[in-house]
Amino acid sequence: MNHTLLPVVMAGGSGTRLWPLSRALYPKQFLALSGTETLFQQAVRRLTDLADGATQVRSPCIVGNEEHRFLTLDQLREMKVTASALLLEPTGRNTAPALTLAALYARDELGAKEDPILVVTPADQTVTDPAAFTAALREAVQAAADGSIVILGIRPDRPETGFGYIRTRGGEGVAQPVAAFVEKPDAATAERYLQEGCYYWNSGMFVLRASVWLKALAQFRPDIADATEAAWKARVADNGFIRPGKDEFAAIPSESVDYAVMERCPADPKCGFAVKMVPLDAGWSDLGAWEAVWQVSRSPTPPPPSATCRKAATTGTAACSCCGPRSG
Repeated sequence: MNHTLLPVVMAGGSGTRLWPLSRALYPKQFLALSGTETLFQQAVRRLTDLADGATQVRSPCIVGNEEHRFLTLDQLREMKVTASALLLEPTGRNTAPALTLAALYARDELGAKEDPILVVTPADQTVTDPAAFTAALREAVQAAADGSIVILGIRPDRPETGFGYIRTRGGEGVAQPVAAFVEKPDAATAERYLQEGCYYWNSGMFVLRASVWLKALAQFRPDIADATEAAWKARVADNGFIRPGKDEFAAIPSESVDYAVMERCPADPKCGFAVKMVPLDAGWSDLGAWEAVWQVSRSPTPPPPSATCRKAATTGTAACSCCGPRSG
C-alpha cells in the first residue's frame, strides 16, 4: 500500500537543561552535540530518509518558536531542504497545540482526501543507528495507516527514573497494544520495570494520521481543539512563515500530547482509538543532561558524520566532556 508521510519536527523547546551552552535564544536543538550536524538537522534528515517505492515523503513541517525562526531557516538552508511549512508559535503552549497546528496544516493545505500520516519527532534527540531507526519508523507507519496511534518505545537498559514509561500488553507482531502510560517511577519501581520486560521508555515520537489526531483531541480535549482552530483561522502567512493568531494562540490551554490524548486512550477501551507501540533499538538519547551527551560521545557507533570529539588540551581533569563549536 502506498503512503504519504508528512514529517513533523517539533523544534520549539527551550533547551534549558544543557546550560550554559544551550540558552533561551540558542536552545540545544540548534547545537551540534553529536556530529557535525545540529540535533535539529539530524531530526530532519532522519525523517526525510523514509522515502521508498511505497512511501512518498513530503517536505518537513516544522513547528517552532517565533524567536528561533531565522535559526531554523538558516539550518534548513545549510541542508538544502525546503520545508513544506514553518509554523511559528508566538508563545510555548506545549506539544498538544503544536501537533494540532501541524495536523490543521495537513488538513487545510494538503487536503482531507490525502490525510497524510504524520511522523512526529522532537528536534532535540539523537540516535546512533539510523538504519534501525528507519526500520522501526516504517513498522510504525504500517500500523498507523489503519488508523492506530503509534508511539516509539525505547527498550530500557537501566532502571531510569527520569523518563515516563509505556506498559505494553504483548501479543503478535511488532506493533504492540499499549496497556498504560506510567509516570516517572522511583528507583525501586524502575528496577521492577526493567525486570518485567513489558515496560519501555516514552520517546515522545508519534506516528498517526492527521485526521486521527484531530478527532482524538476533539473527543478528549475539545477546549484545546477549539482554541487551536481559532488561532489557526487567524493565521498570517509571511515570507514563508505561517503565524497563528497571537492572542488566540495565547488563549490555548498548555498541555502535552501525552496528557491530552495518549494516556486517555488505553484507560478507555471504548474510546475508539487504538494506541500501539513499536520498539526502537537505535541508540536513542534525549540528551537531557550533560551526562547523556558524554555517553553518546563514547558510543562505539557515533551518529554519522562523526565529529563529536575535537582537539582539546586538558590538565588535571577526570570524567569531563569537552565540546566546542562545530567547524565549517
